[in-house]
Amino acid sequence: MPAIQTAAGTVTKAAFRFAMIAAAAASLTACNAASRISDIGKAPELSQIQDPQAKPGYQPVSLPMPTPLPTERNPNSLWRTGAKAFFKDQRAGKVGDLLTVNISIDDQAKLANESKRSRANGEKAGMPNLFGLEAGTLSRVLPAGASASNLVDLNSSTTNDGKGSVDRNEKIELKVAALITQTLPNGNLVIQGRQEVRVNYEVRDLQITGVIRPEDITAQNTVSYEKIAEARISYGGRGQITDVQQPRYGQQLFDIIMPF
Repeated sequence: MPAIQTAAGTVTKAAFRFAMIAAAAASLTACNAASRISDIGKAPELSQIQDPQAKPGYQPVSLPMPTPLPTERNPNSLWRTGAKAFFKDQRAGKVGDLLTVNISIDDQAKLANESKRSRANGEKAGMPNLFGLEAGTLSRVLPAGASASNLVDLNSSTTNDGKGSVDRNEKIELKVAALITQTLPNGNLVIQGRQEVRVNYEVRDLQITGVIRPEDITAQNTVSYEKIAEARISYGGRGQITDVQQPRYGQQLFDIIMPF
């Protein structure tokens, strides 16, 4: 009887823990649901303009730098060393300046792989003679009809056939203004840009960060995306359409925890 009570108590504790977890999950879902219910009929709000360096996750870029060259000074010359225009260079070059990033991505990849593998193994072992014991002792140990000369007989066979294919085609044509947030010791510039466009109840969000050379900035104050080092380009959205396209939270959780 005590064992039954212990088992019942264990079941009760497990049920209580499960109920607490379910209640916590339900409260989080309820908070999210209440927030979403309050936004019914409203368009998604745009993010406020903020200083990128003031954001909690902002970290200055640190990369290996070459040895700085000695600065050449010509106090009596009208020409400034490193300038590409005699009067004034209108291109971005200092922290806080703006420039336009041209994003033109047209990628296509096709891959097809196929692998086949087969293997067959066979093992056979016996003990026809063992100090004369095979006639008497082994016959009493082994089952009826067993032979000492054919004690072990193993066979195995493995066959694998795998196929895989990838067919991907991506094309993006965008332009976005970026802000120079940092000047590296070798003169390269760290840029960061973000653009949000709201159409009805859907917000499209474009983000780009990376490192560029001042020499790659054209006379029109633009730079192409393939000249951006450590480029991070993100193009997504949020709103009613994106919400409908995503699986429900329960389904996502089910896909994570289910092993089959």
